[in-house]
Amino acid sequence: MTNVFAIFVGAGFGGVLRYWISLAVAKEYHGSFPMGTFLINLAGCFAIGYLATFFFNVLPLRETLRLGILVGVLGGFTTFSSFGRETFQLMGEGKPLTAFWYVILSNVFGIGLVWAGHLMAKSLHPMPVP
Repeated sequence: MTNVFAIFVGAGFGGVLRYWISLAVAKEYHGSFPMGTFLINLAGCFAIGYLATFFFNVLPLRETLRLGILVGVLGGFTTFSSFGRETFQLMGEGKPLTAFWYVILSNVFGIGLVWAGHLMAKSLHPMPVP
């Protein structure tokens, strides 16, 4: 039950953080591309790549704290359901090319940033040799 509570609290924090960042991006960017969700998802991909590697290899955390951060905070922060809705909405608005690029760029850069986060964690924190 402690793990569930940690995930619950982390998800709330991640969701509020996502909301604040979305507002900040919307204030500066006024195009039709869903830039706020795009940037949040990319940041979340990098963060999970880095933190998962860091937590499992350099700074092992108690399971409760690790789950609270990786599943809770990052799960509440990233927005795959918003991504799906925005893609669907772009298609409905007659913007299939924008929807296409949103899907392609989100996936290519997202996976690339998970990898980049992993590599950065490994380079900044050499893994112990067994």
